[in-house]
Amino acid sequence: MSNEQQVPPNGLSYKQAGVDIDAGNALVEAIKPAVRSTRRPGADGEIGGFGGLFDLKAAGFKDPVLVAANDGVGTKLRIAIETGKHDTIGIDLVAMCVNDIIVQGAEPLFFLDYFATGKLDVAEGKAIVEGIAEGCRQSGCALIGGETAEMPGMYSAGDYDLAGFCVGGAERDQLLPRGEMAAGDVLVAIASSGPHSNGYSLIRKIVEVSGVAWDAPAPFAPQQTLAQALLTPTRIYVKPLLAALKDGLAIRAMAHITGGGFIDNIPRVLPDSLSAHIDLNAIAVPKVFGWLAQTGGMDAREMLRTFNCGVGMLVAVAPDDADALIAHLANSGEQAARVGVLAARDGDAVTFEGALAL
Repeated sequence: MSNEQQVPPNGLSYKQAGVDIDAGNALVEAIKPAVRSTRRPGADGEIGGFGGLFDLKAAGFKDPVLVAANDGVGTKLRIAIETGKHDTIGIDLVAMCVNDIIVQGAEPLFFLDYFATGKLDVAEGKAIVEGIAEGCRQSGCALIGGETAEMPGMYSAGDYDLAGFCVGGAERDQLLPRGEMAAGDVLVAIASSGPHSNGYSLIRKIVEVSGVAWDAPAPFAPQQTLAQALLTPTRIYVKPLLAALKDGLAIRAMAHITGGGFIDNIPRVLPDSLSAHIDLNAIAVPKVFGWLAQTGGMDAREMLRTFNCGVGMLVAVAPDDADALIAHLANSGEQAARVGVLAARDGDAVTFEGALAL
């Protein structure tokens, strides 16, 4: 008996192969209002063409350098997929890109997304893209295009993946880090909203070990379910930091604390002659990290190399401007504090004193 399937009399269609062109078109129409809400000087076109346009001159640049970044959300997506909560994961996608742009001293200008799934659900896709649009509004960049790929056989039922691409611009003489960075510069930490979008493969393992269900109260935040707490969006620091730069505060460098934590991210912006000396006692550590450390049996060193531990962004600033920067950030709704200094390097690029309050 043959295992071959018969071709229908009228031939096969793309829809029978699992790809619904009409659903894709319906999604484009459904997200147009969200996309329009992200318009800004330099970008005022509609989505649906073959490419997105951006006018640097209309955005006010004179001698610009373009800065580009791309990223994803990692396995934080699994929590969104398993719990059916898709409305904030797009904020994470934008945040992971635009926070990398601002550390170069650049303004995020436009964003494009890539959304791949096995079978397109228009309502789900709309929720995801509306989250992306919210992230774009928070960072002041325009969502000028993207790609939705329906790929049956590549993704299991209900699964999807996201990637984001951002381009920013800076005047040539305003790029970070600055050459005048020096020993004695103050390190200012800006608070994170939680684990952001890093370390989630380990987080999910710890949740599995804990036996706590996604819909149960979070042990560290009982007013929320565990899923809600762990899906808290990555904080976007673009607007307050851009304002601080435009006000002329002497910011020397910034480090976005992502995968690799303090130990791997801070050296990326330091010259070989300087090290960052951090007082762990000065860091306000959110309760989620204490729960992760205790439940997972993790020591402080592993925490510092895996998670942001409460610091989403670290800023090196001239000593005379440190207090002004902290006040400026507070006025913008950010929690910031002195957590260390730069010093002449004699050994490791990052050194610690004190202990994390885990």
